[in-house]
Amino acid sequence: MIKILAIDDQQLILLSLEKHLTDLGFNIKCASTGEDGLELFDSFKPDIVIVDINMDGMSGLEVVKKIRIEKKSKTKILVLSGNTNEDTIIDGFDLGIDDYMKKPVSLNEVTVRISRIFGIKTDKLQNKNTKDQMIQKRCVGVVIPCYNEEERLLSKSFLDFIDSNLGYHLCFVNDGSKDNTLEVLNNLKKGRENNISVYNCEKNGGKAEAVRQGVLHLAKDPQLDYIGFLDADLSTDFRDFDDLVKTIETSDFKIVSGSRMSRMGADITKESARKIISKTINLIIRTILGMSFNDTQCGAKIMDKDIAKHMFKDKFITRWIFDVEIFIRMRKFYGKKKAISYICEQPLKRWIHADGSKLSMKDSIKIVGQLGQIAIHYR
Repeated sequence: MIKILAIDDQQLILLSLEKHLTDLGFNIKCASTGEDGLELFDSFKPDIVIVDINMDGMSGLEVVKKIRIEKKSKTKILVLSGNTNEDTIIDGFDLGIDDYMKKPVSLNEVTVRISRIFGIKTDKLQNKNTKDQMIQKRCVGVVIPCYNEEERLLSKSFLDFIDSNLGYHLCFVNDGSKDNTLEVLNNLKKGRENNISVYNCEKNGGKAEAVRQGVLHLAKDPQLDYIGFLDADLSTDFRDFDDLVKTIETSDFKIVSGSRMSRMGADITKESARKIISKTINLIIRTILGMSFNDTQCGAKIMDKDIAKHMFKDKFITRWIFDVEIFIRMRKFYGKKKAISYICEQPLKRWIHADGSKLSMKDSIKIVGQLGQIAIHYR
């Protein structure tokens, strides 16, 4: 039986890799730091080491150097990393690694690479249960606020996504629901506790506070690189949300926000009356912000974890339009010019207004008054 040592500081990645390779008959042990990995290396004596490059503390290249130069070991080494820097890859091969895989990558491709290294027939290392399951470049936490969602929650859509995208953790926040939402959420996470959590607020505090509590809860998880939020009705679907993540991964933006502005080739639908009110509110928001963002209120955003801690540290003064407060807090924290450069509005390909929205037309009118409160509070 081939013995595999996997070293990665992101638990979501390790758990997925461990289950997949164990199911295929490998003997695998895992370590979340380079130091722990080297200790296991001496006692476990693996046939192959799978290691990430960008880890806190000892990097993957330092681990490789210890194995090859200090220990003078010829153990096979496969790098599995989101680091695509050409110099880093060359340094890895100069140190004697056997292969370099760039995240995102499918679990089955990992096993194909292992089969090539050991000369095993590829068809013996295929796992139909993990077909299309992808290891992401980064680990992402997503807050999904829920209030009386018992009938509307698209459980299958959430499960299908989390089963295919292994670097995601979904945190459902029950915002003091009066129906059986909490029970539905607890059933949803069964068997997937590593990828789904439920944060329960006993009293209804509104969407702003539910999202804030969820973000602060996820911010304690050291493995997460980015934290975002998404509406429970999936009016913005996961394909678009994943596109927001890809943008922040490959840029210097600190916040990437979805935009529901209509454009060629996009499936964006709103009720006609809601559309008129939205345009009016957006005009007021742009005036208050002093920044020309088109759609601050889209319920899909992803941000760098460190900036999320700052933006969500204090309570918001409104229950629904906290997104505007996030943008204002960015302006106050960085200054107007830098804030504009750090925030990206990315048009969505799809956005559908979901029936049963908690925000009524009457609430939309109240928003104008709340915007006045925001303008005074942050002046």
